[in-house]
Amino acid sequence: MTVPEPATSRPATAPSTTSRPTLTADVPDIAPDSARPTHDGPLATAQSQLAGAIRRLGYDEGMHAMLATPRREINVAIPLRRDDGSTALFHGFRVQHNVSRGPGKGGLRYHPSVDVDEVRALAMWMTWKCAVVELPYGGAKGGVAIDPRRYSQAELERVTRRYTSEIMPMIGPERDIMAPDIGTDAQTMAWVMDTYSVNQGYTIPGVVTGKPLEVGGSLGRATATSRGVVHSTRAALHEAGLDLPDVRVAVQGFGKVGSHAADMYADAGARVEAVSDQYGGLHRSGGLDMQRVLDHVRTTGSVVGFPGADPIDNTDLLTLDVDVLVPAAVEGVLTADNALDVAARWVVEGANGPTTAEADAILAERGVVVVPDILANAGGVVVSYFEWVQAQQAYWWTEAEIEQRLAERMLHAYAAVAEVARREAVSLRDAALLLSVQRVAVAHRTRGLYP
Repeated sequence: MTVPEPATSRPATAPSTTSRPTLTADVPDIAPDSARPTHDGPLATAQSQLAGAIRRLGYDEGMHAMLATPRREINVAIPLRRDDGSTALFHGFRVQHNVSRGPGKGGLRYHPSVDVDEVRALAMWMTWKCAVVELPYGGAKGGVAIDPRRYSQAELERVTRRYTSEIMPMIGPERDIMAPDIGTDAQTMAWVMDTYSVNQGYTIPGVVTGKPLEVGGSLGRATATSRGVVHSTRAALHEAGLDLPDVRVAVQGFGKVGSHAADMYADAGARVEAVSDQYGGLHRSGGLDMQRVLDHVRTTGSVVGFPGADPIDNTDLLTLDVDVLVPAAVEGVLTADNALDVAARWVVEGANGPTTAEADAILAERGVVVVPDILANAGGVVVSYFEWVQAQQAYWWTEAEIEQRLAERMLHAYAAVAEVARREAVSLRDAALLLSVQRVAVAHRTRGLYP
């Protein structure tokens, strides 16, 4: 049994002499030592997903070790002179998981829980995400263990510039391109770009994406991840003969991804019945008035306290009686403890790694359709690629052009994954992993192993 490129895919760039791997159930599910996570968490989930794909594709231990192990990683100390004159020290990381298909691509996260294993997992997921939407990138990720809410804008600028200077040998428009993530934004990317450019002696907008329009950013980038989530949801619903006006939606996480996605769902006619952020949530049967919710958040900084809706916590939101659940906050929120209670028919992963391997198996057994993160939230990296292309050409596209190209790319990727899922009788996640892992492995084998 083989996993050929789906009929909807563009022609492969690898030579025709490259053989396709066969699927087998006989390869033992044993990860090489270098692939074994040291504790439970995002890395354990990522490694478990990879091990399953390796087993089905029939790759040997050497290929497994290569795909499981980051190509490069750096751990840096970041001293900060605080506004009051005192000194604080933070730890930062940058991981390039795989660069067989092109330069590394991945966000920069500022959060107090950041550690190297989390960054390794996120970088691996970026490898598969770029491959599943057929971008000429490998996967990378960065992070600093800092709570940005506790520091001034000037302090965050100094942290960003010092972090950039420490990892500068690893990054560049042909090496590794950063983008915003949790705790960072367009301004953060402008600081990274400026620090890198000043050290190189000329302006290099392609070193980051997700930067302000004034310094080479792209129209449509701020909402791209959310649009990709909505496109993926619509594609999944169409397979069941439904559309967005037919469903009720709950969105966990009301940040850069969740807030825009909730607004887009409502605009498309869906009834968004629940939303939440880190402080709490709202629930209203029949749907929330999203414009009023957004106005409330702009005024107060949280969805909490919105009049005309019942309060709900993040845990209870995950098991609400809705049709579509969108976990768009952080990883690991759907677990073996709550997967049996999920009432939604569709789970569309707006966040990276929100579903543990155990929960994924439970949801699949119950017939819940999970649109995986490496497909559902790939809209951000797709438009990041568009921004990078525009920077390389110094020619800028209209927002309508970007939206059209994003929709085409997302729907094409969904169709390719769905075709593999039907052919191989596997879940959408397994199909996305089979397709993306195979594409990375073919690129690696086509390039060969440097002595």
